[in-house]
Amino acid sequence: MSFIGVLIESRDGEIKDSNFGVISAACSGDSNDVYALIFADSAEEQKEILEQYGISKIIEISSSQVDLDASPDLKAQALVDTMKQYDITTLVGLGSPVGKDLLLRTATRLNAPSVIDCIGVDFTDHTVTKSHFSGKTIAKLKIESDYFICGIRPNSYEAVKKPCTAQIVSYTPEVIDKPGVRVREIKTTSSAAVDLTEASIIISGGRAMGDADNFKILNECASLLGAAVGASRAAVDAGFAPHSMQVGQTGKTVSPQLYIGCGISGAVQHFAGMKTSKVIVAINTDKDAPILGKCDYGVIGDLFEVVPALTEALKELGGES
Repeated sequence: MSFIGVLIESRDGEIKDSNFGVISAACSGDSNDVYALIFADSAEEQKEILEQYGISKIIEISSSQVDLDASPDLKAQALVDTMKQYDITTLVGLGSPVGKDLLLRTATRLNAPSVIDCIGVDFTDHTVTKSHFSGKTIAKLKIESDYFICGIRPNSYEAVKKPCTAQIVSYTPEVIDKPGVRVREIKTTSSAAVDLTEASIIISGGRAMGDADNFKILNECASLLGAAVGASRAAVDAGFAPHSMQVGQTGKTVSPQLYIGCGISGAVQHFAGMKTSKVIVAINTDKDAPILGKCDYGVIGDLFEVVPALTEALKELGGES
C-alpha cells in the first residue's frame, strides 16, 4: 500500500494558507491516508489545523546532527529517505519558488518525472493539467512512473475542510552532509507582507498610476482587503514599481480569488499572468480597454476617484487593518 505526501510550506513558523488547497486536492482522490511532511519541530502546534483538512499523519522531519535548512540538497535527501520509509509514492506541494526547487530536486534523486505549476491533478490515474503558451492551450499529461511528483499553482484549489484525527510521528532521515549549495542567509523585504503568487486578493496598478508615489493609494486599499499589490509591465518599465511586483507573461503568474486591475489596459501578456483569477475587476477610464472585455466586473472611471472611494467604504465596513 502506498500513500500521498503533502510537502508543507511555512513562513515565520506559520503554515501558508495556500497549503490547504493543496491538501484538499490530495484528499480528493481515492486515498484516505494523506500525510503532511513538515521540516520543523512544530507538528504539535500545527496538528489541529492540519487534521481539519484531512491529514491522517504528520511526519515531522528533523535531524540533531545535520542542519537540514543549510541546503535544499539536504532537504531533498531527507524527503527521499522519508518517502521510502513511509511508502509515499505520491509527493505534492505548492508550485512556489521553494516548492519547485525542492520537488524537482527530490524527483531527480528518485529518477522520476515531475510536473510543476499544475492547475489540476487527478491522483487516481496520475494525470495533471497545465496551462501552456500564455494560457492559449491546456494540456493534460499522464505520469507513468513508480513515483508521482507534482507542484500545484497556489489558489488553484479551494480549501475544503475534511476533519479527521491526525497521528504525529518524528523521523530522522539518513542524509550525508555534503551539499553542493549552502544557504547562508535568508532575507525578506518589508514589502512582502503578502506573497503575490499566493495572495487570495490582488490589486494591481498600470501605467495610469502616473508615478511610484501614487501606488500608496493601492497599498492603503490592499491593507484593508488583506491583499497583495501588483503592477503591469508598463508600470514596471516606467519605474513605478519593482519587477518583483510585475504580473504577466514576463512577471508572475497569479490565481487569486479576486483580481482588481487599476489603470491597466489588459495587454495579452498581462492577461496571460492573471487570467485564471476567479473574479476579475477592471477600473479604467478607457471604455475600449481590452481588459474591460475580459473582466467579470468593469468600472469605467478614474482610478484616483474609484480606489479612494473603495478604501473609504472598506473603512466603514471595518477592513482588516
